[in-house]
This record gives sequence, C-alpha cells and structure tokens, in this order.
Amino acid sequence: MFTGIIEHLGEVKRIKRHINSATIIVDTGRLSSDVGLGDSIAVNGACLTVTETRDKVVSFDVSGETLRKTTIGELRVSDKVNVERSLKVGDKLGGHFVSGHVDGVGVISKKGTGKGQCTLVVTVDEELSNMMIKKGSVAIDGISLTIVDLTDKLFSVAIVPYTLDATTLGFKKVGERVNIETDMFGKWVKRILTTPKSTRSGITEEMLVEKGFL
Repeated sequence: MFTGIIEHLGEVKRIKRHINSATIIVDTGRLSSDVGLGDSIAVNGACLTVTETRDKVVSFDVSGETLRKTTIGELRVSDKVNVERSLKVGDKLGGHFVSGHVDGVGVISKKGTGKGQCTLVVTVDEELSNMMIKKGSVAIDGISLTIVDLTDKLFSVAIVPYTLDATTLGFKKVGERVNIETDMFGKWVKRILTTPKSTRSGITEEMLVEKGFL
C-alpha cells in the first residue's frame, strides 16, 4: 500500500531482458538505506519487489504481466522514475490509498502552464474513466492527484510547481504514456453496482445512498 506522495526521483541504471520478464536496476538514492530484500516499492506507480540492494542501487524482478500492462516495459537506461516506499503503520497519509496495481495506461494529450500550476489532460479508455469522478483521486505514474474535469475518454489534473520539480511529470511531454491507477474505492462501488443481483451480497445501491457513499 502506498500514498502517492513521491519520495525520490530515481534513475534507471540497467535493464536485463529475459524471455517473459525483466530485471530493472534503479538508483534510489537516500531511500536505499531503509530498503531490504522483499520490500515493496512503487516505481512509476507499479508495485515491484526488491530482489537485491547494493549501495544506492536496488534491483527489481518484473513479471511479463507488468511489462505488458504498464509503461515499465518501455523504460530505458538513464530514464527518471518516481519512487515511493510502501506505507508503514502510523505513517502520515498525505495523498490517498494507492495499491500499486496499475489499472491501465493513459496518454498525455495536453500540457498547459498557467499561473502557479500546470494543467495536464490525459486520454484513457472508458473502462478507466468510468471509475473516476470529478474531485476524486487518481494516481498518474504513482503520483496522487485530484481530478479537475472528466469526460468519457479524458480527464484533467492541476499540478503545482513542487510536484513538477519532484516527479517525472515535470518533463513528460504530450504523446507520452503514463500509468494510471483509479481510486480503489471507486472500483469496489462499480463492482457492487455491476454485479448481477443473483450473486450480490447484501449491499445494494439504496444502502450505499443511505450511508452517504453515493
């Protein structure tokens, strides 16, 4: 579990390609002193498991599924990546609950700079946009952000200068692909409402309205 608050802008040092997987080696800087074998770390929003540590460099084994369903498979040596260690009990939750399980990939369709902020517009499949709401949370490359506007296949977020400086969104360009994870609570609500009545639990749409979830 993560919060979407990026701790470090790491750098890909080496990539080893295998038949249906890969090993990615990342310089995690100061974070490496508190990283151990088996730890979960989000790299551009994808939860990966530490398989080796050496000085400031951390290795991750990446499955074929992750390579196919995220942008991790597109990384190259010297690429910068967003790094966040998993949430510990008692840590501050500065962003929102992020699982590190990427739902899909979006494409940056517009990037506009205004007074004190940058507006990013991302194109996604309707399957993803259907799990979003205005003012709801979304993780882009692992960064916790708030949705400003939303249509069938587009959503926008406002990014403050600090986030641009501290994450990959500062240099991402129009046309580049980014990992998207929708709010996990939205997934559960959608699952409940789209499950056939014959197989539903006792939770109903009326109950969700009554309790203030909808």
